[in-house]
Amino acid sequence: MPSIRVSEEELKKALAQAEEKERRDPKKRWINRMMKSAKQYHKMCPYYDKRTGNCFLKLGERCERDGKFDGCPVFIEWLSKKYDELKSKGRPLPMDFLDLTLAI
Repeated sequence: MPSIRVSEEELKKALAQAEEKERRDPKKRWINRMMKSAKQYHKMCPYYDKRTGNCFLKLGERCERDGKFDGCPVFIEWLSKKYDELKSKGRPLPMDFLDLTLAI
């Protein structure tokens, strides 16, 4: 099987393009900022019911991640919807997760 060799310069160039693309997307940046902020205040997902093990964002369905919200697709989707909602209403984006809960 022929091996494909990538020079170090090409690799650095590809990585720089990927990082630049991520920096350009304000929605992803905002979602990442909210995730970091939420981790600061909460050890477990703020929308996880410890007693029943349900997710409030999924309207009573069982949480598949047992309250861990780092990389949770449901939590990220909710943040994405909140971003779109705030942008469509022309409201300023919160800089902190606690501000986001007040903006609802």
